[in-house]
Amino acid sequence: MVRVETPISYIASRWTPSVKTARRAALTAVAMTVFIIVTGGAVRLTGSGLGCDTWPKCTDDSLFATPEQGLHGAIEFGNRMLTYVLSAAVGWAIIAARSVKPRRRGLTRLAWSQFWLVMGNAVIGGITVWAGLNPWSVAGHFLLANCLLTVAVLTWVRIGEGDGAARPRAPRPVRQLSWAIVATTVVLIVLGTTVTGSGKHAGDSSDVPRMPWDWSAAAHIHAIAAWVVCALAVAMWFALRVVDAPADTRARARDLLIVLLAQGAIGYVQYFSDVPEVLVGIHMFGSALLWIAVLRLLLSLRERPVTAAGIPAPTAGDLPEHATAR
Repeated sequence: MVRVETPISYIASRWTPSVKTARRAALTAVAMTVFIIVTGGAVRLTGSGLGCDTWPKCTDDSLFATPEQGLHGAIEFGNRMLTYVLSAAVGWAIIAARSVKPRRRGLTRLAWSQFWLVMGNAVIGGITVWAGLNPWSVAGHFLLANCLLTVAVLTWVRIGEGDGAARPRAPRPVRQLSWAIVATTVVLIVLGTTVTGSGKHAGDSSDVPRMPWDWSAAAHIHAIAAWVVCALAVAMWFALRVVDAPADTRARARDLLIVLLAQGAIGYVQYFSDVPEVLVGIHMFGSALLWIAVLRLLLSLRERPVTAAGIPAPTAGDLPEHATAR
């Protein structure tokens, strides 16, 4: 039976990236995912959500934005084009993960899942346009982008680890607390979409439907969830010091608290200043950073050693922080 070699397997057979190079490739996918989340928000905040009349074309007769569509068309079409940049970043991460020696099938599958999430979210974006910016599909579009961010961060971290069984780096109650932070942060992000879906920034200047509840009430519930996450993060910060957790894990808890405080301040300022577009965009950027901080804290509470024979040990410069800090 003749084996068919794909372009990716061809590259993998002739290139062995260092762990540092592979992690940089994965980090590029993380950065581009954050960027497209922010630019997607900018499309909505500038009222350009229907700048292109349809999907996948920009108009019924043109793939590209036309002069008649003006600035809104250019903004919406530009954001669509960023999907190709994101796909290129994800493609680089896939190639790097596939080329790591020896081959790590689990890591490759994790990297490939980013591609399918990008494709799936592109389809949901098209459905959102067809549905006239229905707030439920807009929320789904944002949440799936956060799923992509989750997998991108996991890929980035896993490249710097081995494939051995996970070993805890903190007592079980502390690890359970980290999962509580993850769960409440998910609730916080979902509640954020209800604030957006019922608020003033519909994404287009026309009569776009909103979620059927009071925006102010949704904002208050969102704020309560934020305070719960803050309380859990403070508890984690203290708990890690009580159990004398590794320095890098304590640093992850500190980073989470910093992002939470900044997010909270921005959230209250935007609420009491009639929700200006610039602050909403910054708050969306902070939301992505918050989720990354939560995931990094969770992942720093365990380690995966290199156990398979023949796997060259990474150098100190290749390892993630939690693999060297003791």
